[in-house]
Amino acid sequence: MSHPRRSTPEETLVEAKKRLSLPRIVVICGSTRFMAEMTEADVRETEAGRIVVKPGCDMKSPHALWSDPVEAEALKARLDELHRAKIRLADEVLVIGDYIGDSTRAEIAYARSLEKPVRFTHPEVDPDS
Repeated sequence: MSHPRRSTPEETLVEAKKRLSLPRIVVICGSTRFMAEMTEADVRETEAGRIVVKPGCDMKSPHALWSDPVEAEALKARLDELHRAKIRLADEVLVIGDYIGDSTRAEIAYARSLEKPVRFTHPEVDPDS
């Protein structure tokens, strides 16, 4: 007797979002040097009816939370892990800007490994094109 295949956690999440009739969730990725562009993309994506998640900390701007270099390094690692969770949650990725650094390149590869669609504001910087 064959047993029904168990759903993966990702499949369960997709099904739950469908049952809840949630709008598409888009995660914004890119260098925080493009924070202003990310904010504008957030407005446009929200107006289009999508739920937007994006980086919440711009570590390139001064802030007490990352003024200490040791604490900043630990925070960056936690934020990278948090952003991977945002990618897992999202239905698609929107990469902002005309520059792709190592972190963004890794996020794109991670999203594609999860078979998430990836859009670019500047398609010419797609590392896989």
